[in-house]
Amino acid sequence: MKITFFGLTISSSWGNGHATPYRAILRALRRRGVRLTFYEKDVPYYARHRDVVSCEYCDLQLYSDWQVVRSKALQEAGTSDIVVVGSYTPDGARISDDLLELGKPQRVFYDLDTPITLSRLTEGPLDYLRRDQISEFDLYLSFTGGELLPRLEEQFGARMARPLYGCVDPDLYHRVSPCEDFRCALSYVGTYAPDRQAKLDDFFLEPARRRTDLRFLLAGSLYPFDWTWPGNVCRCEHVAPAQHSALYSSSSATLNITRQEMAASGYCPSGRFFEAAACGTPILTDAWEGLDSFFDVRHELHVVRTSADVLSLLNLAPGELQDAAARARWRTLDEHSGERRAAEFLAHCEEAFQHMNSAAEVQA
Repeated sequence: MKITFFGLTISSSWGNGHATPYRAILRALRRRGVRLTFYEKDVPYYARHRDVVSCEYCDLQLYSDWQVVRSKALQEAGTSDIVVVGSYTPDGARISDDLLELGKPQRVFYDLDTPITLSRLTEGPLDYLRRDQISEFDLYLSFTGGELLPRLEEQFGARMARPLYGCVDPDLYHRVSPCEDFRCALSYVGTYAPDRQAKLDDFFLEPARRRTDLRFLLAGSLYPFDWTWPGNVCRCEHVAPAQHSALYSSSSATLNITRQEMAASGYCPSGRFFEAAACGTPILTDAWEGLDSFFDVRHELHVVRTSADVLSLLNLAPGELQDAAARARWRTLDEHSGERRAAEFLAHCEEAFQHMNSAAEVQA
C-alpha cells in the first residue's frame, strides 16, 4: 500500500500540535509495510526550528512553492492508494483542487483543527479548505469527535466523517531519569493562545504566585515579550520532542489547558495528554465534554476548575498522585498509541472504500 500526505509539518514541532501525531501515525503505518510520502511547504519559521530533517519511516518532501513541485507531487499522488490532505496545509485548498481531479486514489481530509475549521468556514473559504470541497473527499477524519461528526455529514456534506484523535508513540515517550533543568512541581507545555490565557492565569500563574517555595516550568512559544512572570516560573521557548520525556519525567505534575473552541466542542484530547500519560506523569486538566471517553476522570486524571483545586493537589505528597498516573499510562498504551490510531486510520479508509463501492453498485 502507498499513501501520500500533504500536511502542515512533520519536520518541526515548534508552535504546532500537528507534527508529533503525524509522526506517531506514520511510524506505525510504516511498521505495517505502508510506503509513505509527506509533502510539506518549507516555511522559514519551521525551518528555523526543525527537529526532523529526514525520516526513516517516510519520504519527506520539502518544497518552496506548490507550482514548483506540483507535477511531481501529482504524479506521486496518482500512483498512491490513498492521498491525505491535512488542515492548515499552506495552499491546501488549491492542492485539494488538483488532487480531487485524480481518478485512482482514495481522497481523505484529515482535520486536526475541526472546531476552528467549521467555525471559520461559516465566514468564508480558508486557505486550506473550501466548504464545497468537503463533499468531494471520500472520507473526512477529525481530531475532534462528538456532535461535530454528524454535523460534518448533515450540514457540510461530508460523505463519511470519522474520528482520528491525537496519540503518542510509546517508543519515544516513556519514563526516563529526571533532568535538573526541567525539575518542577508543575509544568505546562503549550503555545500562547489568547483564549487559553484566563485558565493559564488561574491554573498556573496564580498557584505559582502563591507557592513561591515551588518551581514551575512553562514550555511554549509566542508569549508576549512584555509579560512579567512570577520569579519561580522557569520559561523555555521551545522544548524539542526528544526532550519531552525528560520534561514530563521531571515534573511532579503537568497541566493541560484546552483551546476554547476545542473545549466548547468537546471530545478533543490534546496530544500532550497522551505524551504526559505515557511518561507516567500526573495530569491536571480543565474539564470538557467527552473527557471521560478517553480517561477515567475519577481515577486517572485530576480535573481542576479553580486555582484552589490546583493548590490542593500541589499540597499532596508526590506519591499520592502516582496511582492515577500509572492507570492513565496503561490506558494510553492500550488505547491512544500511534499503533492504535494507524489501525483506526486504515479501518476508516476501508469502511469509506466499501461505502463508495456500495454506492456505485446502487447507481449502476
